[in-house]
Amino acid sequence: MTTFKRFFAVAALVALAAVSADAQKLAITAHRGNWNCEEGGGARNSIAALKAAQDNGYWGSEFDVQMTKDFKLIVHHDAAVKGVSIWNNDWSTFSKARLENGEPIPTLDEYLTQGEKSSCVLVCELKSQKTTAHELYMTDLVVNSFKGHNLLDPKRVIFISFSLDICKRLALLCPGFTVQYLGGDIAPDVLKTYGINGIDYHYSVFAKHPEWFDMARENGMSINCWTCNREEDIEAMIELGVDCITTDEPQRVRRLMRKSRERRQGK
Repeated sequence: MTTFKRFFAVAALVALAAVSADAQKLAITAHRGNWNCEEGGGARNSIAALKAAQDNGYWGSEFDVQMTKDFKLIVHHDAAVKGVSIWNNDWSTFSKARLENGEPIPTLDEYLTQGEKSSCVLVCELKSQKTTAHELYMTDLVVNSFKGHNLLDPKRVIFISFSLDICKRLALLCPGFTVQYLGGDIAPDVLKTYGINGIDYHYSVFAKHPEWFDMARENGMSINCWTCNREEDIEAMIELGVDCITTDEPQRVRRLMRKSRERRQGK
């Protein structure tokens, strides 16, 4: 048995009583939207993938925001489009690019327009930029965009980032909102001193640093994990008692949650 599996075998026994009533409350976030289905068209970060997440009733839909050279906010994961740097080129360079389903790359405004149509939580990842100044400016633009769509509401959006500077800025601009650091390299009690109130770590981090789960709980922080796709990893996270699982396989998570509830209820 691997160290990862041994840890979760023990953690599951310890956490079982505490989370048995809460399995149904576990939130599912579709990673870059519910792209991995017919409606999503296999296109990550597309409008269709967001709509599929909304239509299928998932708690949240995660997406990525980049900023072009001329300060246009677009929904895209990588720092380049087909090898062309987003940071170093204007929006016009990418406006005719197409996703796997034929959609254009969405601007943030276009994406939020679809976001307005459902209560599905928008899990907004602000991508690291080439300088701290660019990161802080992009953060301000993103917050203003949510304001412009009447979506700057802690019940409607969660902010996440690998950039500690972005997370600090969000905590300052949006008090009372959930801001989660993604890096997996900082203890929760340290993040708390920066005003950051959540962690969204790769599921393997909880095996490497098992004490961080309780530390986050003791500090009143939210605990999410990414990107959890395999059944054994999903089951481990359910038993551990995280608040949210971000996944490319949201239907699989939903099925395993149902299975976990039925097992606890003796069905």
